[in-house]
Amino acid sequence: MTLDEVKKRFVEEVKLRAYDDKYIDRKEEREILQIALQNGVGVDSARAALAQVCEAQDYVLESAVIARLKDIIETSAANDGSIDEKEFNDAVLNCKKWTKGKKNDIQCKKMIIEIIDDNSYKTSKGWFSSWYANVKKEVGA
Repeated sequence: MTLDEVKKRFVEEVKLRAYDDKYIDRKEEREILQIALQNGVGVDSARAALAQVCEAQDYVLESAVIARLKDIIETSAANDGSIDEKEFNDAVLNCKKWTKGKKNDIQCKKMIIEIIDDNSYKTSKGWFSSWYANVKKEVGA
C-alpha cells in the first residue's frame, strides 16, 4: 500500500466512524490509530492526520477536548490551589461548547470529574455543603 492509499483509507475510516454524530471518542480514535499503525504510519503522523481530518470535516475529537479541559482545570487549580464551583461550571460550559453539543451536562461533568480525580486536584469547599461531592453524587461518579 502506498502512502497516498494509506492516507485515503485513513480519511475514510474517520468519516465512517464520525458520519452519524461527527464525534470521534477515545475508543474510535484508538481504532483509527491502530489501522494507521498496521499500515506503517507512525503514531505522531497518525495523530496529526486524524486532527487534520477532524478539523477539515468539522468533527469533534474527544482527546482534543480533554486536552483543552486539562489546560483550563490546571490553570484554575494553579490560581489559588483548588478548583471552586464556578471554575468547575465554567469548564462544563466550555466542554459543551467544544463538543458542539454532542455531550450533555452529565457527560461533561463526568469528563471533568475524571480529570480532577486523575490529577488529584483539590476542590474548594462551599459555605454550607461540599459542592464537589454533590456533583459527583448527581452524575453517579
